[in-house]
Amino acid sequence: MQCNVACPLFFIEMFVTHYNSPLGNITLFGTERGLSGLCFPLTQKPIANVFTEGSKPHPLREAEEWLNRYFSGEIPNFLPAIDIHGTPFQRLVWSMLQDVSYGETITYGEMAKAVADRLGMKRMSAQAIGRAVGANPVPILLPCHRVVGRRGRLVGYAGGVNMKRFLLDWEQQCKGQGFLCGNVW
Repeated sequence: MQCNVACPLFFIEMFVTHYNSPLGNITLFGTERGLSGLCFPLTQKPIANVFTEGSKPHPLREAEEWLNRYFSGEIPNFLPAIDIHGTPFQRLVWSMLQDVSYGETITYGEMAKAVADRLGMKRMSAQAIGRAVGANPVPILLPCHRVVGRRGRLVGYAGGVNMKRFLLDWEQQCKGQGFLCGNVW
């Protein structure tokens, strides 16, 4: 899967910065309004010249602070401003990702049931949820790594299954130590 960054209004100035994480060099994209994308090391597309490097708008600095806290073993108590674009269905699924607690998981099927309930539907396909989760432009912050396959099987993740396993293991380790487990570096 490639980095999921959408900018529907081509003339909006986009900013880019790089964050050195335990997972490797993460690229953060955003506008003055908020974080628009987070790309993992192995999934990065070449950066087009529509991005401005250098000065960082406040939302990118907030995203870096959020990641600093997350990778130091804290549960960040804020979410940086986010400026993401998707269908109403995708946006609903992405908002519901925030309901999955730190260190916990939910299956695609369980998420489908929750979305169907929210929409007043009898049922929803797990595959539809998988497509929406897979289009999440800001993984980790909107924790799509916490959505797993049937019987807890690790499937589908932008950074790969090993990265998903790392994030889930990291959260379990931190959760087991009172939400603060020291620095992963």
